[in-house]
Formats: sequence, structure tokens, C-alpha cells
Amino acid sequence: MAEDTAPPPSVPTAPSPESAYLERRTLRRGSAGWLLLTGLGVAYVVSGDFSGWNIGLAEGGFGGLAIATVLMGTMYACLVFALAELSAILPTAGGGYGFARRALGPWGGFLTGTAILIEYVLAPAAIVIFIGDYVESLGLFGLTSGWPVYLACFAVFIGIHLWGVGEALRFSLVVTAIAVAALIIFAVGALTDFSVTRLDDVPVDPTAFGSSSWLPFGLLGIWAAFPFAMWFFLGVEGVPLAAEEAKDPVRSLPRALATAMAVLTLLALVTFLAATGAQGSDAVKAAGNPLVVALEGDGGPTALSRFVNYAGLAGLVASFFSLIYAGSRQLFALSRAGYLPRFLSLTSRRKAPYLGLVIPGVIGFALAAATGDGARMLNIAVFGATISYALMALSHIVLRRREPGLPRPYRTPGGVATSSVAFVLALSALVATFLVDRDAAFIALAVYAAALAYFAFYSRHHLVASAPEEEFAALAAAEAELTRD
Repeated sequence: MAEDTAPPPSVPTAPSPESAYLERRTLRRGSAGWLLLTGLGVAYVVSGDFSGWNIGLAEGGFGGLAIATVLMGTMYACLVFALAELSAILPTAGGGYGFARRALGPWGGFLTGTAILIEYVLAPAAIVIFIGDYVESLGLFGLTSGWPVYLACFAVFIGIHLWGVGEALRFSLVVTAIAVAALIIFAVGALTDFSVTRLDDVPVDPTAFGSSSWLPFGLLGIWAAFPFAMWFFLGVEGVPLAAEEAKDPVRSLPRALATAMAVLTLLALVTFLAATGAQGSDAVKAAGNPLVVALEGDGGPTALSRFVNYAGLAGLVASFFSLIYAGSRQLFALSRAGYLPRFLSLTSRRKAPYLGLVIPGVIGFALAAATGDGARMLNIAVFGATISYALMALSHIVLRRREPGLPRPYRTPGGVATSSVAFVLALSALVATFLVDRDAAFIALAVYAAALAYFAFYSRHHLVASAPEEEFAALAAAEAELTRD
């Protein structure tokens, strides 16, 4: 009888603790192409075109805000080019935290991730208050601005995110497209009444150094307008947070970042000029709905102004919705790597970080309902954003210097010079936040200090080495050690 030589059946092995840990913390890959990612980048920002930027006119006048917008636009463009390179190197959900972790170590990673988290938790809390104000002003369903509206917004939109990332990003793209179309229609309507003589009509402060009709608050007014000029672009840097859910992230992320930045620059230009030139800078500088004021002036509502008013609500919803997404992914990445409590990174059967969505939503709702101060919370968010910008730009500089041979599928035009411009302008914007709202800056610092204490005394001793961002950094350390040997 022939001997049976068939190999014995393989015995299944139990998954390693590391693989089991990561299996419970995975996102749905391949859910977003470059178009959805571009829509996400625009959605983060589009609400800022409808309101907020105009307060910079009260700080710097038309000339001051115009110069500030050019400088902040330059900062964001340089930062986006740097992030495009970094996101192609490390396409993970950690985004800025992952880049800084490789370049600046665990402390740099945590400092960057926490700053981003401050931005993306506080901004939705502020925007939901503005949504409530819009709902009340439009008389929708007889509702007034208050906690029931805030709760409904968080519950409905977090629910969509829990359903799935693909569905969420498609919803965001549709709402964003409505808001962008409305901005273009607004510009066409407002530019029919455009007059250059109205641009510099803000009363001049004769005591301000360097003051003129174009710079009514002098040279310092340019600096004070920085935080408001940022509203034309604030949030676009969040696109890399979708890396683990993107199709071909190495190619799609740089393309989406560049396209989103181009769209936002065009929208900033036409919105700024059309609104100030139609009724004058002085008329819109303190308006909660500057585009509507630019269309109506002293007259009553028109069909176009009513349309733009409703579209402003769409813009707020788009930004609110997408910022919830960004905050959940940053929280997910920090938690998965152990910088924050690990249970926050657990994902559902639909691969959504459910606690990363719900817990920031609860915090945002509580802040909105308790304070009702959207402007203060946005100023805190801007403070966190500027810190993260400086650290992300610095990460690009350090990686270019320290690891010039690192494979770079996309290379930043201008290299270190580009990221250096972003770094200097980000630090300037950070200081400018103290000129606008010192209390907000110190509140943000207090939150930052509490988070750093948690990291210093606990979480830095409990990091997860198998998390993608940590593995990437460990590989760099091993390669450096081999080079020294």
C-alpha cells in the first residue's frame, strides 16, 4: 500500500495581540477618490466665505484685510504644498500628528495632534451656534436658536457619519456644491453694483501709525486682521486625515489638496471684492450675514438675497459636517497610538470610529449649549490651528534636512523655502490671536497645558508601537541606528 504523503492540515493560529488590537480599529479603505477629497477640503472652509472674514474689516479696513488675506493665503498655499509631500510619504489617519511624530518625536507628535484636535472640536461647537442663528433668522419651522437646534444638528450629522464614510463624504460634497454655486451667483449679482470708491470707506483712526483711507487702523491693523483672513482657508489642511479611507492616497491626496486650495482662493477673491464693493466695507464690517447686507443695503430682501441667506445655511452645514469628520479621525489616530485613551479608537462594523464621533459631539454640544459664544470658540480653534500649522511646516523642514533620501512620490515646489514661509507666517498668525482675543488664547493654552500634563505623566509611557504612525517612526529610528553603525 502506498504511503500517504499528503501534508497534515494546517492548524489555524490565534491572531497576535497587536493584530487583534488593530483589527478592532480599522477604517473603511478606498471610500474616497480625489473628487470627494477635494469636496471635503472645500467643505471644511466654505462657511467662512459667508460670514466671519468681514470682521477683519473692523480690525484693518479694506487694505489691511486685503494684505492679510494675501499673506494668509500664501501661508496656506505653502502649507498645503508641504502637506501634499508629507501625506504622500505617510498616508495614515494621523495626518499632521503622524508627520510631526516622524520628524519631531512623540512630544512633537502629541503637541501637533492636540492642537489639531482643539481646532476640530471647538470649530463645530461654534458653527452649530451660527446654524441656530441662521435657522432663527430665516424663520424655519418657527425654531429659535438654542440647545434643541444644536442637539438636532449633532445627532443627525453624527448619525450620517456613523452610517459610513462614503455616504458621509457624498452628502458633504452635495451640500458644498450648493454653497459654492451660491457664492458664485452672489458674486455675479453683487458685482453689478461694484464701485471702487466704496472699498475704503471705513472711518480712519488718525492716531494709528501709518493710517490712511486704505489702512484706517494703520500697519498694526494688517496684523490684527490675520485671524479673520484665515477664515477664507481655515480647515483645508484637514484633507490628509482621510488618508486611510482614500483611493490611492499617494496620488489623490496631493491632487485634492491643490485643487481645493485653488477653488478656495478663487472664492475668497470674488467674495471679498463683491461684498465690499457692492455696499462698502463699513456697511459689512460687523454684519453677521455680510453677503446678504451687500445685496440688500438699505432696501428690503430680494429674491437673490433670500437665496444667498438659505445658501449660507448650506455652507454652515457643510463645514459643520466635515469638521466633525476631521475631529473624529484625529481623535481616532491619537487614541489608536495610545496618546489618548485607547477605547476612543474602537470602530463599528461599518468601520466608523463611533466613540471618536460621539464623544467630541457631546463636548461640542455641551460647550455650545452652555456658552452660546460662537466667536470665542472660533478664536480658540484658530489658536490651536496656528500652533499646528507651525509644527507641521517645521516637520517638513526637519524631514527634508534629516532624511533627504526618504522616498517622496510628490515633492513640494520650492522645498524647504516653501515650508519656511508657512512656518514664519503661522507664528505671526499665532501672535496675532493675542491681539484679537487674549482670553481665547489663554483658554486654549490652559486646555493645551492640561493635555500635556496627561501625556507627560501617563500616556507617553503607554504608546502602541504597532500603530502605523509609531511603526513609521520606529523604522526611521532603526534606519538611523544602522547608518551610525
